[in-house]
Amino acid sequence: MIDFIIIEDNLYYIRESKRIIDKVMMNYDINYNFIVYDKYRRELLNKDNFKIYIISYNSDSIELIKYIREELDDWKSLIIIVYKNIEDKNKVLKENLFIVDYINIKKHFEEKLLRNIQICLKNYDQRPNSLRYSYKNTSYNIEFQKILYIEKEPDNKRCIIYTKSKKYYIPGTLTQVLKLLDNRFIKSSRSYIINKEAISSYDNKSNIITFKNKIKLDGVSRENKKSIINCLRRV
Repeated sequence: MIDFIIIEDNLYYIRESKRIIDKVMMNYDINYNFIVYDKYRRELLNKDNFKIYIISYNSDSIELIKYIREELDDWKSLIIIVYKNIEDKNKVLKENLFIVDYINIKKHFEEKLLRNIQICLKNYDQRPNSLRYSYKNTSYNIEFQKILYIEKEPDNKRCIIYTKSKKYYIPGTLTQVLKLLDNRFIKSSRSYIINKEAISSYDNKSNIITFKNKIKLDGVSRENKKSIINCLRRV
């Protein structure tokens, strides 16, 4: 299920957005909802649904996007910004809040929104949501976005999964575990796998990774420093 969340106060563009989304979704066997707000609101939506936001820029937009990304800690949902003035676009760009694209409402709105919805759906189709496995007669289903890093347990044939609130054990080597993950995860050393999207910063002099919840990790090998830096630049 996908929630298309349209934040727009102009009825014409609300209707146009719905029409374009319906046009794209005719080619997909996916259930979807429309949720329309005329202004900034903080309602908590169904966490189980994949969300695509289409936000018409106004003075509250940055606060709303920060709420989605930082307070809800939602970096999985996809956000498209519709703007009128280049100054508005630049204000959002400076915040580095993982926006899919920016659409100028005065230039090829239908064509660009249609293309962006198609891109978002490719993300939806290709991206698994969680790590599922069994260990000692217990089944686990851990959301990828909650995993900070995974450590190979010394002298043991299992690894430790560190999330934002607790840790879990999973059987196998780091290489075996990595095959169960998606492309947001990268092996940073012989002992660690890290979630690139959970990282706030990496100091390559001290070799310290700082995650968004302020946890720090010295877990990058010398030969992997460059690849980590390059990956973080693309996140």
